[in-house]
Amino acid sequence: MDVLKPHQPPLPEFTSFVGELDGIKRVDVTVVEMDEKTESLRIIIDGNVDYENLRAHMAKQGAVIHSVDQVVVE
Repeated sequence: MDVLKPHQPPLPEFTSFVGELDGIKRVDVTVVEMDEKTESLRIIIDGNVDYENLRAHMAKQGAVIHSVDQVVVE
């Protein structure tokens, strides 16, 4: 996913927060770009996740999902 978030909370705290959702087994976050107010992130999540719950959960930290770039179903 391509996600935009403010600088706060810090990346480790935000990543742990995302990982709190039921069904998430692993969260991999990479900062792709940073400006004075925001960070663009590439997030890879392993697990069984409800997209709307994930979107709402991230919004609590001020983050917005810009796009879902890849989906894998097994």
